[in-house]
Amino acid sequence: MWRQVPRSPGSRSVPAPVLRVCASRSGSLRPGYPRGNITMSETPRAETFVFLDLEATGLPSMDPEIAELSLFAVHRSSLENLERDESGAPVLPRVLDKLTLCMCPERPFTAKASEITGLSSEGLARCRKAGFDGAVVRMLQAFLSRQAGPICLVAHNGFDYDFPLLCAELRRLGARLPRDTVCLDTLLALRGLDRAHSHGTRARGRQGYSLGSLFHRYFQAEPSAAHSAEGDVHTLLLIFLHRAAELLAWADEQARGWAHIEPMYLPPDDPSLES
Repeated sequence: MWRQVPRSPGSRSVPAPVLRVCASRSGSLRPGYPRGNITMSETPRAETFVFLDLEATGLPSMDPEIAELSLFAVHRSSLENLERDESGAPVLPRVLDKLTLCMCPERPFTAKASEITGLSSEGLARCRKAGFDGAVVRMLQAFLSRQAGPICLVAHNGFDYDFPLLCAELRRLGARLPRDTVCLDTLLALRGLDRAHSHGTRARGRQGYSLGSLFHRYFQAEPSAAHSAEGDVHTLLLIFLHRAAELLAWADEQARGWAHIEPMYLPPDDPSLES
């Protein structure tokens, strides 16, 4: 998972007229809709949780492109009725859908991103991987259409990285997610839950909230396949299962509608920029 220090709210603001553009062009996941139709107080109760991770060419300041995408879809009933191993630790639900795709971006990787992710433009091109294109949109459409809705996308540091970057890539192709899609950022949720639990008590040092730190804290082990999209989704789902009841309640109350996600950047040929 390629991440940055969370940005301050509004640091990459987008003009309001741009956000009113609807996605009715070819490749759309759903018919377009005006931004702001779903408010945070009106977000629906999700039936399926789709855990998401992206690997990309760099940090937001580089206008990155997605190079790897992984999603695990789990129905709410599996999160409410956990399966456990002999030690009592949660295990992945038996019933889940997975989608993992590699794609060759047009922009080059930064040296750091390539080192962390193990991906490179040369390696992806050698394996003849196409970019984030209409075929990817159609696969996402098919994957999400198989899930019981409404859907909640779940990502770690998602509001600062995964969701805005996915939004930018979909906008470039004129695509949108289903209008009742909501989003949960487990980084913010777990920090908020821990602050609520420690209210009125003295903090015992600073706790890390990276996926690796959380996994080690909850399972006393190191996560496998870190910084691959599928490996990080696997880790994220186990972390979620460890505190599933709390995170489900948080999602029901505080998930953010997809309509409130702003793209990380605007494609240079975005038609909404034309007067």
